[in-house]
Amino acid sequence: MTTESSEPGTALGRLEENIARIEELSQRLVSAFATKRSVPPSLQGPSQELYAKAAAAYMTEMMQNPAKIIEHQVGYWGKTLRHYVEAQKSLASGRFAAPPDPGPADRRFAGELWQNHPFFNFIKQQYQLNAEAVDTAVRDLDALDPADKRRLEYFSRQIVDMFSPANFLGTNPEALARAVETEGESLVKGLENLVADLERNDGELIVTLADRDAFRVGENLATTPGEVVWRNHLFELIQYSPSTEEVHEIPLVIFPPWINKFYILDLKEKNSLIKWIVDQGYTLFVVSWANPDAGYRDISLTDYVEDGYLAALREVKAICGTDKVNAIGYCIAGTTLSLTLGVMKARGDESVASATFFTTLTDFSDQGEVGVFLDDDFVDGIEEEVTRAGYLDSFYMSRTFSFLRSNDLIYQPAIKSYMMGEPPPAFDLLYWNGDGTNLPATMAVEYLRGLCQQDRLATTGFDVAGETVHISDVTVPVCAIACETDHIAAWKSSYRGVQKMGSGEKTFILSESGHIAGIVNPPSKKKYGHYVNPDLSLAAEDWRGTAQYEEGSWWPRWEAWLAPRSGPMVPAREPGDSEHEPLAPAPGTYVLVTKGH
Repeated sequence: MTTESSEPGTALGRLEENIARIEELSQRLVSAFATKRSVPPSLQGPSQELYAKAAAAYMTEMMQNPAKIIEHQVGYWGKTLRHYVEAQKSLASGRFAAPPDPGPADRRFAGELWQNHPFFNFIKQQYQLNAEAVDTAVRDLDALDPADKRRLEYFSRQIVDMFSPANFLGTNPEALARAVETEGESLVKGLENLVADLERNDGELIVTLADRDAFRVGENLATTPGEVVWRNHLFELIQYSPSTEEVHEIPLVIFPPWINKFYILDLKEKNSLIKWIVDQGYTLFVVSWANPDAGYRDISLTDYVEDGYLAALREVKAICGTDKVNAIGYCIAGTTLSLTLGVMKARGDESVASATFFTTLTDFSDQGEVGVFLDDDFVDGIEEEVTRAGYLDSFYMSRTFSFLRSNDLIYQPAIKSYMMGEPPPAFDLLYWNGDGTNLPATMAVEYLRGLCQQDRLATTGFDVAGETVHISDVTVPVCAIACETDHIAAWKSSYRGVQKMGSGEKTFILSESGHIAGIVNPPSKKKYGHYVNPDLSLAAEDWRGTAQYEEGSWWPRWEAWLAPRSGPMVPAREPGDSEHEPLAPAPGTYVLVTKGH
């Protein structure tokens, strides 16, 4: 009789090593959960009032239209029974094969075992039948307010997605097969990844999307040469070194969103909008915002206008010796650029020659997908949280945006990391996505209440910097770029805002893809095209329906629009001047702060 050796490298030895690792990881897991942050219940999900309204609407449907409810039930149970019978018939015939699978196609279940293994295919099909039943029941609730119905559709879909069989080890054939192939090693590595994520995020489960050791800002990200030439408590002003002998006389300044860091526009040389603009012959400045902590509690949108935008424009003009500057605003920074232009108009300041808006909302009458998080239940919770902390932790914004694409940014990465034991990929865009920033308390509430909820910029006027500003006060030449599948700034809402601007020169470009990929779309990739239509008097759908489609990136088209508004060519300018000595090489110091300024 022999016994298997437990020496290292043998199967039994590996088993003993894994058991020891699991015990150690389990202790760390308990410790990580013990330090879990306390998240207010109001920020964990919609208020119970939404579900109470849904229940009342369902009861109303039962009373007023019982035939529809019966039809739903009979249809669901009929499909479920037929599915069960087909599976039993297939097995009874001796064929160990999946029953007929009508779909729908779903990339979560694209693997061969989901398609061909009778047990896992049965689970997948039944899940899809259940999901269809929930979607149909919610969609056909006619007695519910449209806004509440939109929220119910979103949150019910979140629940359905969460319960996908792919998200659970016992019903995920690919994860189980991987565990067998690796003799359980994939599960141990997955537990290691899980514990590491919990420890990294104070007990909160946030999936690491990209290899954190693969990138260093300033080393292999954000490497376009330049210098910080000015700074204050809100931002560092970066001027980039010229790559051409001559540049346009009028400089260009980019205001990125302070919800994220500016280097989304300077990830790598091949997809850097910043480098591409410099290479076209522009003196380019970029604002790198500070990452607020509790000391920024009272910083408001007025501070961002006065000490951010107007200060940056003033210093850019001084460095370049010009009276004019062209400006770009991205997302919330585009919204605030609109506020700034309104303030400048009221003050008679004509410094901005033209304004470009990337994925910018100024008309919030239809908030798009993100609108489900802008009702009072969530906003009240945010206001309570920032009043307590002094700032809105980046955790909350990151989680909100992730749930807008939960299958891509939460569940699929979690499956790969925790079930399959795979390391996160070395993906620059996902690395940036995980490098979030905080928001000042006062500014966050002003933005959510006055702009998002009350839509005052497009209606009664928004009070900022001592002025009451309307969207019609934007009268400089305007070029706006929106993105077709943007889940944060819906393109139709962006379009309506541009329509309401007071400028006599307005251009609107609709890029394919979403909030990030539609903007970071270099011409060399030839990946996403764009739509153009000079007639901005049309409704959004009509504009899109009659627009001309152009293959490739919108960057060259926009640059052709900007060039004639940028003055003659002059000798290239090196960063700074005698009054603006370089303070630090690009990308500066503010961008490196991860836990507050």
